[in-house]
Amino acid sequence: MKRDELIAAAREAARNAHAPYSRFGVGAALLLSDGTIVTGSNFENASYGLSLCAETVALAKASSEGRLRDVVEVAVIGGAIKGGALTGISTVSPCGRCRQVLNEAAQLSGRDLVIHCAAAEGAAVATYRLSELLPHAFGPADLGIG
Repeated sequence: MKRDELIAAAREAARNAHAPYSRFGVGAALLLSDGTIVTGSNFENASYGLSLCAETVALAKASSEGRLRDVVEVAVIGGAIKGGALTGISTVSPCGRCRQVLNEAAQLSGRDLVIHCAAAEGAAVATYRLSELLPHAFGPADLGIG
């Protein structure tokens, strides 16, 4: 699986974002160990605090299929929604909450996940390891679970 294919899947997922309040759509795509791609988009709620990030939606979807330990790479893309399209030239990275949730999958699988952070427009992509985005993370290993 090429990085660009994973980013394209995240971009397509972002088209399904339910973001009537922030007008900021985000899509995420997870690459699983067998090449399967699982996607998610952000889902906002009028109470704001009940909103779901794209990464958490995708991870919950993978988990509900028994595939949480199979996550290998993640692509995230986002931008302002204008005229039904995502706009923006800056890369988008997972928020702190999503980094922690991604860490759950990473520690359970024993992988330092590759995270591709992409811009809505253009070819700007920054690639990190999860350990770079969330150093000194707390997770299952700290509770003796692996």
